[in-house]
Amino acid sequence: MGGVLAVLEQRDGALKKVSYEVVTAARSLADRLNAGVGAIAIGPVALDATAATTFGADHVVIVADDHAALYQPHLYVRAVAERVKAKDYSVVLLSATALGKDLGPRLAARLGWPLAADVTDVSVDGGIVVTRPVYAGKAVYRLKVTAPRCVISVRPNSVTPVEKSRTATLQHVVLGLDADRPVARTVAMKAPAEAKLDVAEAPIVVSGGRGLKEPANFKLLEDLAQALGAAAVGASRAVVDAGWRAHGDQVGQTGKTVSPGLYFAIGISGAIQHLAGMRTAKVIVAINKDKDAPIFKVADYGIVGDLFEIVPRLTQEIKKVKAGT
Repeated sequence: MGGVLAVLEQRDGALKKVSYEVVTAARSLADRLNAGVGAIAIGPVALDATAATTFGADHVVIVADDHAALYQPHLYVRAVAERVKAKDYSVVLLSATALGKDLGPRLAARLGWPLAADVTDVSVDGGIVVTRPVYAGKAVYRLKVTAPRCVISVRPNSVTPVEKSRTATLQHVVLGLDADRPVARTVAMKAPAEAKLDVAEAPIVVSGGRGLKEPANFKLLEDLAQALGAAAVGASRAVVDAGWRAHGDQVGQTGKTVSPGLYFAIGISGAIQHLAGMRTAKVIVAINKDKDAPIFKVADYGIVGDLFEIVPRLTQEIKKVKAGT
């Protein structure tokens, strides 16, 4: 079997955390297949992808072209496909981010390979086996890939980056990307006025629902997130539909799927649509005054009570612990 190619993601010329997750997954899979790991990063001329070698890549190729500073589907598909064919890779791994969910199917179609999408684990048992939660997390399926080559997208935060430094080679390639004539082109990315963590990428997510009663009370969650550090504030669909929070904050079946290390569900009953988006979180803490709320069935820790009393107290205690008092 050929090697494993990890597709890296960058923003503003720097690798994103999901890139290290993908390389870690690729290294783990390649070790079981007795194969090597390559990595490809596509972005502006100033792109630095050397950190990928720290997480297990044997070879890193950087396709540097300022026309690819933003994600351009036609350019990315061409660059990755050409790399696959040049080095005869048999597995391509990428993250199931917004970029990966668009690139994965395009790449699989271009190569004529099957696609295993949004998986939470990749192993080897007489062949490559992927694991993915289904039916709002009520069941997990294990799928064996019988094809000799495949594309796999890994759910963000489902793999913990592990450093495995290699004596790797680094190569810069220019493919003349601007020669392509795309049907559509990404011309800009609009960042929110206030920079904040994306719920899909944050290691901690603090989500709120209708139990907060009004949008102004999300300040309680923002204070808690700030006290925790490296935390994003999420929301249920009911809250987003009511106009309390932006759609980008929505966690659930029609929002974003998250797999943080720690997830707070505050004032959220736990409808199946919401569970579909957060059930794979490693630790779930639920706060709700209704002891029969469905959210408690999936929570690792549950607090039955008034969130307006519990959340401020919890925030205070976290601040004390961090201050060492």
